[in-house]
This record gives sequence, C-alpha cells and structure tokens, in this order.
Amino acid sequence: MPFANIEKRTVAYRLLGAEANPLVVFAHPLGMTQTVWDEILSQLLPHYRVLTWDLPGHGASQAWPTEGGAITPADLAAEALALADIAGAERFHFVGTSIGGVIGQQLIAAHGERLLTATLTNTGVVIGNAELWNTRAGRVRTEGLAAMTREIVPRWFAPARIEAEPALQDGWCVQMGRGDAESYARLCEMLGRDTFTGRLHGKRVSILLLGGLEDAATPPATLEALAQECDQAPLEIFEGVAHVPSIEAPARFVAALLRHWAGRDDVEGQDVSE
Repeated sequence: MPFANIEKRTVAYRLLGAEANPLVVFAHPLGMTQTVWDEILSQLLPHYRVLTWDLPGHGASQAWPTEGGAITPADLAAEALALADIAGAERFHFVGTSIGGVIGQQLIAAHGERLLTATLTNTGVVIGNAELWNTRAGRVRTEGLAAMTREIVPRWFAPARIEAEPALQDGWCVQMGRGDAESYARLCEMLGRDTFTGRLHGKRVSILLLGGLEDAATPPATLEALAQECDQAPLEIFEGVAHVPSIEAPARFVAALLRHWAGRDDVEGQDVSE
C-alpha cells in the first residue's frame, strides 16, 4: 500500500489499474476504510483505474493532528484532489458513500471542473442534525470507538444480511474499533456543522444518487432532498440494502456506476451539462 504526505499528514491510498484508463476516485463511509470497495474492484479494473484512500484516523491513514483544528469538507476534498494529482489525472469520476458523499458535494460545489461524473450514495445535503453528531463526538471522546461499535455498525447493514452473515458485523466492529477516536469525533462535528443547502444548483457535473431502502442513517427521503438540491439528479433506491451498497449489493452497485459512466469517459473537453 502506498502512502502520501498531504498537508504534513500521512495518507494511505491504493492506485490500481492501467494508467491509460479513466480514473475513478472512491471515498468511504465514516468508521469504515478503503477496503469497503474491495468486492467491486475486479469488475472495474479491466476498464478503469481506481484510486481509494483512508480518511483521517481510519485504516492506515494518520490521525488528524490534535492542533489541526476542525476538519472541513474542503480539507477532505483537498486530499482527493491531491491524490488525483498523484495519479496524473486532471479529471476523474468520483464515488462517495455517506461522509464520502459529503466530500463529493464539496467537489461538485467548488471543483466541478475536475469531475467527469459524481456518484453520491447514502448521503445527504444535511445528514442528521448537529445535536446528534455533537453528542456522538462527545461519547466517542469519553467512551472510545471500540465501546460504541455494537451500537453503530449494525445500522450499516440490512438486518437480513447481518442475520445471514453475522461475521460481517463482527469484522467491521473490529475494524471500526481500531480507528482514532479524536479524528472520528471531529468528523462527526463536521457532519453536524457543514451542510450544502443551496450550494449544488446549476453545477455542470453529471450526478447520480444511490440509496438503500433500509438505510436508517440516510433514508430515501434524505436522498430525495439531495436530488432536489442537485437539480433533480437521477436517484435509484436499492431494495434490501441499508447504508453500504458496495458491500450489500455489489453487482447492482457496479451496474449503476457503469450505466452512469457510459459515454462520459472522454477526459478531453467533455460536456457534462446534461
């Protein structure tokens, strides 16, 4: 796994596939890692170059510095752009789930010229509310991440999936518990503080929205509100899926991505106004 130094912090990333192929940058959900994309890589790599990375204090990426202050969507989007620069890609497809979708909204709002397309899944222009996120941030700081995994991780997956595969929940509880509590807490505070209401209209980016019918964190109504903010961007809701379609429905997820990307891989002067 390669590492990059971005703003004096070590970031773990993967860059896979042929350099000649269009680049896709993936941003994972809060509490997870870049391995959330593993089940779809084999279907994409014959035709796309894939870049994934671990958010601050997640996976193998360094924690956010204590003296670094609040984390903002602009900070996280800057990481995505820096990694795309390392890959040598002026323009790229972007896919983000949950907080990864918030990063995508920042890219759409401020850096649309870098995007071939944007796919935002299980996210919202507003996710939850400030009180909820600040309460969670406080609990993470006092109780630790490991103590909260059994409360948070089950919300990621549809109950039927957990019943059929209990090790899925157990494994992600282990992974989440290894993260940096302070970085996680600051990301919670970001979700409660920074929203994109009124910032996504009229952007010349081809946007696709995906959600899960059983997602309690970002239910279909949250995606519908985001679609309105994105000038009625197309929205597809997966039945039997909660918060993480790349794990819960990888074949459907890849099919939706490929449909969205079809005809939009021309990096040179592509018109994305539709």
